[in-house]
Amino acid sequence: MNIKRIKNLAFRFFLVNVVYFTVKLTMDHGEEGVEWFSPTGTFYYITAFILLMGTWEVNDGFIRRFQSKSISGFIQGREHFQIMGLTLALIIPLSAIIYYLGIFQLNHLCEIDAENPWLQWRVDFFRSIIIGLAVIFFNQFYHSIRQKNELEVKISSMKKEVVTTKYKSLKNQISPHFLFNSLNTLTSLMYEDRDLASDFVSRLASCYRYILDNREEDLVPLDKELGFLDSFIFMMNVRHEGALKITTDIGVPPSDYVIPTLTLQMLVENALKHNYFSKERPMEINVSTRGTQRLIVENTFRKRELEEPSTGLGIKNIEKRYSFYTAQEILVEQKEDLFIVEVPLLPKNINEVKTLSVS
Repeated sequence: MNIKRIKNLAFRFFLVNVVYFTVKLTMDHGEEGVEWFSPTGTFYYITAFILLMGTWEVNDGFIRRFQSKSISGFIQGREHFQIMGLTLALIIPLSAIIYYLGIFQLNHLCEIDAENPWLQWRVDFFRSIIIGLAVIFFNQFYHSIRQKNELEVKISSMKKEVVTTKYKSLKNQISPHFLFNSLNTLTSLMYEDRDLASDFVSRLASCYRYILDNREEDLVPLDKELGFLDSFIFMMNVRHEGALKITTDIGVPPSDYVIPTLTLQMLVENALKHNYFSKERPMEINVSTRGTQRLIVENTFRKRELEEPSTGLGIKNIEKRYSFYTAQEILVEQKEDLFIVEVPLLPKNINEVKTLSVS
């Protein structure tokens, strides 16, 4: 038993005693005053302790059970009423049986002096149920407040993580290395094909304009991301002439969906980084959709020889950014000659939906 559990039980023991002695002092004791250690007092103390501690522990058990079944780990409003009902379903008959035994069957031990035993039973029974309800309300209110605080901390943490990964993505994926290679390609083109060099400069400017225009946005419309990808593909085809075959097949209206900024560029560049390709053995990359739920990037899988082990940071970056908006998973599948990554397509009103679900 850990320290937290011991402290919790000690607090409950203290509170149960406070409740019992408070109720005891407010009762009518006649001329004899309060009898703390009489058989009757002992009976009511033991029963109060059993019922109150039992109610608390049973209620806690149902709360843990519902939390374990919940996908999010949090209890919804309707479930609180279910927990309350289940707790009462156990405590009510237990309370009725205890006081029936004490007043009618074991009165020679408990010495409960009652002119009307059934009236005494009803008073004791309903008093225990009212106090039990108070315990249930208090306990579930406490868990609701703690759940709310945990949710706020989690959302705040995820927001910070999204902001951090967003700027890491911008810095790492459109890196000086990428610019250096692009300028080298441009230098060669200026002597070989000036028209193509002019187109290359326009596409390079388009890529960086996209980054600058969306540097404050974590989500962008799919049509904008595809426009950026088109410029990026053009540059990669020029740089690796004849060694790449990149196609897109988007079966949904791109303006109706959003994805995290640079997701497609990151996945395409990841394929180029980790696979061998040449004019003799070109790499094929296809960007497509499956229904209205998934965006698929698949590429020819021919792992480079003598490369450093992959850290998987690119995929992890995408997973973290998606996790703020949806519980849908990023699916990664590696076949013998094919590498496939599936990411969710997010509706363009995802921010409004997320805000409503949190509130």
